[in-house]
Amino acid sequence: MAIITNPVVVSVIVLTALCLLKVNVLISLIIAAIVGGLLGGMPIAVSDGILGSVPGFATEGDSIVDVLIGGMGGNSATALSYVLLGIFAVGLARSGLGDILSIKLSRVLGGKKLVMVFLLAFIACFSQNLIPIHIAFIPILIPPLLSLMNKLKLDRRAVAVALTFGLKAPYIVLPVGFGLIFQEIIMNNVNANGLNVQLSDVYGVNWIGGLSMLIGLIIFGFYYGTRDRVYEDRPIIGAKETTVEPTMNRQAIAALVGAVVTAITSILTESLPLSALFGLIAMLALGGIKLSELDDVVNGGIGMMGFIAFVMLVAAGYGAVLSATGAVGELVTASASAMEGNKLVAAIVMLLIGLLVTIGIGSSFSTIPIIATIFVPLGLEVGFSPASIILLVSLAGALGDAGSPASDSTLGPTSGLNADGQHDHIWDTCVPTFLAFNVPLIIGGVIGTMILG
Repeated sequence: MAIITNPVVVSVIVLTALCLLKVNVLISLIIAAIVGGLLGGMPIAVSDGILGSVPGFATEGDSIVDVLIGGMGGNSATALSYVLLGIFAVGLARSGLGDILSIKLSRVLGGKKLVMVFLLAFIACFSQNLIPIHIAFIPILIPPLLSLMNKLKLDRRAVAVALTFGLKAPYIVLPVGFGLIFQEIIMNNVNANGLNVQLSDVYGVNWIGGLSMLIGLIIFGFYYGTRDRVYEDRPIIGAKETTVEPTMNRQAIAALVGAVVTAITSILTESLPLSALFGLIAMLALGGIKLSELDDVVNGGIGMMGFIAFVMLVAAGYGAVLSATGAVGELVTASASAMEGNKLVAAIVMLLIGLLVTIGIGSSFSTIPIIATIFVPLGLEVGFSPASIILLVSLAGALGDAGSPASDSTLGPTSGLNADGQHDHIWDTCVPTFLAFNVPLIIGGVIGTMILG
């Protein structure tokens, strides 16, 4: 019963239920944060006045509102990146470069929908390791391809699955780019809690997670990719409509240079806000965007990405509230009694805990330090080998990132696929990616830990 009433469990269930009922994600996050905070014993707000004697308010201590707002800064860089990338994407859309790319791809692909799905998954993989720009490529590459997807009657859920695979699987498996950051976080945190492992120990077992996700990509890529779904031909938000055949003119060349500048700056500085800003400046300097049109481009970019940026801010605050309740540790403690030394039960319970925590926090990278503190001692007590503990920590962190309404692994694909207002974040991105990746990751994680001992 303690597990069912745990603030994290209840809060995530509330968040999921509200989102599935199509309550606005932003509002759902705030309501779920309040529910989790109240159940965790936190006051709603701090009051020095008459409300200090009212239940739910207090005259001292951290309140839900204070922690929520204070925690929003955790995703401020990501939120700014989304807005600037949205502005950059609108600039590209106006240049015609994306339309040229769409025409070229349509000639190569013809009516081969599955080729397009798996090609986009392949391209997305580069964003984590070879050219580590993370979600920066999505609002640049995907919106111009929507008209081609419409002609192919391609179900965009297949593309959402493909993009999320490319945003997650490479950093789980390969110790390069974002993968190196992720795997070093795992190594450092498991070592800080009682193990002594090397980086090679991490990527030596994490291929199990990558294989599990590949199976999910193949199954759901084929399932959605072979289905016809009709979309209307609508203009991209913020883009200027034109009937002129796109050519590689001065504007398109300037846009191409801007895209290259964005990629190079991202590699050199590891800063998405700076990358998007420098790319935008390059387009302005070379005439890809007229100075007189800049206000329209900015407004269009905010219209495309502004809401998602705010969701990322509130998601960070929501994660801070869950952490402040101390309910994650209580959840593990309550679950430990149910394990009774059984490795199979322990593996399933630990992975489910990771799923709940990551869906709420929305970040694999941020989840690892939280769960490693508890999972390493617990794994040693149950009798898991170091390899199994590494796998459990890795996959418990990765679980939930796909399917979380507040994760950039789902918000990123939605930002591109909904550029014409025809792709629902929850039902067209979160639900398909949850089924495609979380289910195989749990199955693969359980089988892997049983084999590793």
